[in-house]
Amino acid sequence: MRYKGFGGQLKTGPAIPSPNIWHWPEVYEQENRAQDADGALWAALAEVAPWAGLDVVDVGCGDGFHLPRFAEQARSVVGVEPHPPLVERAVQRGLDVRRGGAEALPLPAASADLVHARTAYFFGEGCEPGLAEADRVLRPGGVLAVVDLDFTVAPYGAWLRADLPRYDPAAVERFFARQGFDQRRITSTWRFPDRGTLEAVLRIEFAPATAGRAIAETIGLSIPVGYRLHTRRRPAGLLV
Repeated sequence: MRYKGFGGQLKTGPAIPSPNIWHWPEVYEQENRAQDADGALWAALAEVAPWAGLDVVDVGCGDGFHLPRFAEQARSVVGVEPHPPLVERAVQRGLDVRRGGAEALPLPAASADLVHARTAYFFGEGCEPGLAEADRVLRPGGVLAVVDLDFTVAPYGAWLRADLPRYDPAAVERFFARQGFDQRRITSTWRFPDRGTLEAVLRIEFAPATAGRAIAETIGLSIPVGYRLHTRRRPAGLLV
């Protein structure tokens, strides 16, 4: 799977390339527009970690696609992204996006109420430095919300596993449980304006053989996609 690999920044060293958005930002923009067409993800996030009037940080934000949605209600919204061309795209859109990695966020301690990371922490183990850094940036009582694709939900999960046969969904879920996260499963819908856009998105997300399979198995313009929403609240009253 050609995933948005910001999770690589959770370990020492450079960011793992994200071939989808790094190489095809315009197609990825269309993918973002198609995702969560029914609003299920946003509704679940707002229920467990409401951000109205609060300070939000979006980690691994790409060119800042989700920032305006947070900004509708938040007091402030800052994006963090390691890839300079995407930071530049965000700045050109008038968004506050800063270059940085998850293990060294360019933000002061106790400056955020919600740290959000979407399709960024796929592999679980190895993310510990990034999780600790999110805790540093969160105020007591703040929430770290990790939204990732659920490899156990067909059809999208089956295509993911075809490209990543060594991926162990149960092990990843156990990792987040050990780290003190609650988990919620959400099935959302990706809905595309036309067949050409749908096929272009699948081709940047999967290896050629898997993309061909996904295209053949998709009837119409919608794809049900499973997600995991992991949330962990920083205990109130901790000394910073």
